Amino acid sequence: MDTAHVGDIVGALGSIGQHDTLEGRSRRQRFRMLLAIIGPGLIVMVGDNDAGGVATYAQAGQNYGMALVWTLVLLIPVLYVNQEMVVRLGAVAGVGHARLIFDRFGKFWGAFSVGDLFVVNALTIVTEFIGVSMALNYFGLPKAISVPLAAVLLFAMVAGGSFRRWERFLFGLIALNIIMFPLAFLVHPRIATIGHGFIPSFPGGLNSTLLLLIVSIVGTTVAPWQLFFQQSNIVDKRITPRWIKFERIDLWVGIVVVMIGAVAIMAAATFGLAGTAAAGNFTDAGAVAQALHDHMGTTVGALFAILLLDASLIGANAVGLATTYALGDTLGKRHSLHWKISEAPMFYAGYAALLAVAAAVSFSPDHVLGLLTQGVQALAGVLLPSATVFLVLLCNDKAVLGPWVNTVKQNIVAGIIVWSLVLLSLSLTATVFFPDTSTRTLEIGFGAGALVGVLGGAGMLVAWQRGKRREAERTAKEFGNLDPDQVEELDSTPLTRAERKAILDADRDTWRTPALDTLARPQFSTPRTVGMFALRGYLLLAVILVGVKIAQSIGG
Repeated sequence: MDTAHVGDIVGALGSIGQHDTLEGRSRRQRFRMLLAIIGPGLIVMVGDNDAGGVATYAQAGQNYGMALVWTLVLLIPVLYVNQEMVVRLGAVAGVGHARLIFDRFGKFWGAFSVGDLFVVNALTIVTEFIGVSMALNYFGLPKAISVPLAAVLLFAMVAGGSFRRWERFLFGLIALNIIMFPLAFLVHPRIATIGHGFIPSFPGGLNSTLLLLIVSIVGTTVAPWQLFFQQSNIVDKRITPRWIKFERIDLWVGIVVVMIGAVAIMAAATFGLAGTAAAGNFTDAGAVAQALHDHMGTTVGALFAILLLDASLIGANAVGLATTYALGDTLGKRHSLHWKISEAPMFYAGYAALLAVAAAVSFSPDHVLGLLTQGVQALAGVLLPSATVFLVLLCNDKAVLGPWVNTVKQNIVAGIIVWSLVLLSLSLTATVFFPDTSTRTLEIGFGAGALVGVLGGAGMLVAWQRGKRREAERTAKEFGNLDPDQVEELDSTPLTRAERKAILDADRDTWRTPALDTLARPQFSTPRTVGMFALRGYLLLAVILVGVKIAQSIGG
C-alpha cells in the first residue's frame, strides 16, 4: 500500500482516528463519524451527472418527453450493486481497482480493462470541456478563454497536496446542484406526465436511434470510470472495513441526488421546450440552454447553463482522477491527493497531460463534438458488461475479500445485471446491422435472451452446488470418519444465526487482504476463458458499430 493511504480519515466534514471504533459512541458521535466518511459515494454519483449526463437527459426530455424516466428507475439497483462491490474491494484490499485486476488476472486482461478505461475516459473529459465551453458561451465567454481557464482551475483543485481541501472544493460544487429545484419548478412541470414516464414504453417504436439513446442513458448513469474512481478514492480517504456500513449510506445519498438531478434535467427540457420548434430536435446542451432562455426567460436559461457548467467541472475532476489513479496502479507510482506535486510528480503530470489533451481536442468542429458527447456515453454503456464481469470475479475471490466475498444472492443479482447489459448491447448491434428490425422482433429477442439467461444461471447454480459438495467430500476425507452430509451439518450447527452473524461481523471489521504478491493467482477454467474471449470479441465489434452509427449521424 501507498503510505499515504494509511492513517486517520480526514474528510471535508470531519475526521476519524485510525484506530477509532463505534463502541461506546452516542448517536450524535456516530452521526459526526458518518459525516466524516461521506464523500466517495456522493462524489462518484454526482460526478455521474456530468456534461454528457446533462446532454443525454436533456436529449431524452427534448425528443421523447418524460417517456424514458423508467430507465432511471431500473438503473438504481445497477448503480448500488456495482458501486457497493467496489466499496468492499477498496476498504478491504486497500488498493485500487486497476491494481487488483493486474495482480489477480495478469497483464493481458489488465491491459484490456485499463485500456478501455483510458480511451473512454479521455473522450469523456473532452465532453466535459465541451460542456464548459457551451455553458460559459451562454454568458458570452468565448471558448478560447473558457476552456483553458477551466483546465487551470481543475488542476489547481487537486494540486495542493491536501485531500481535505480537495474534498471540500468538490462539496462546494456539489452544493450548487440545489439549483435543479428552482429550474424544475420554473418550467411548470405536470406531475401526471412525470408519473406516466415511470411506466416502461418505447415512444415511436424500438429503433436504433432510441436504443442508442437508452444505451447512452445507461452509459452516463452507470459508467465504468465510476468503479475505478470510487475504489481508489475510498483507499485514498483511508476508509477501512469497519466503516463500510457508513460508506454504503454515503452511496445511497449519492444515488438519491443523482436520480433527482436526472429527472429535473429531463423535466426542464420536456416542459420548458414543449410547444416550441425545438421540441423533438435536440442538437446539444448549449442549444437547450439558449432555447430555454428564448421560451422560458433569462432565469431558466441561466440556471440550466450554470447546472451544465457545474456538472462539467465535477465530472472532469472525477473522471480525470479515476484515470490517473488507474495510471498510478498500473505503473506502480505514488497516486494520492495526500502527496504534494514534488512527492508524486507522475500522478500530477498524468492528470495535467490528460486535461491538456482533452482541452485541445475540444476545439474540434461543433457538429462533431455534439455527436461525440452521445457517442462517448454509448461506448461507456457498451463496455460496462466487461467492467462488471471483472468486478464480479474479484468479489468472488476469497483470497482478496475473505469474509467479504459475494453471497449467492449478490451473485445472482450481479449476473442478472451483466446479462441485461449484454442483451441491451446486442439489441443495439442488431439494429445497426438491420435498421428495419421491428419492435416486435426486438421484444422476441429480449424474451429469448432472458430465457437463455435463466437457463444459464440455473446451470451455474447447479455447478456451484456440485463444487460445494466436492469440497465437502474432500473435507470428509481429511477427517476420515465423517461423510459429506456430516461435514455440511458441522458448517451449519451448532451456532445460532445471531451467533454466526456476530462472529462474522467481528471478523469482517478487522479482516484485510494479505499482501497481493503472496497470494496465488486464480486459474481460469476453459469455459470461463472461452467466455471471456467471446465477450471481449463481441464488445470490440459493438464498439466498432457504435462508431459506425455515430459516423452515419455525422454524415447525415
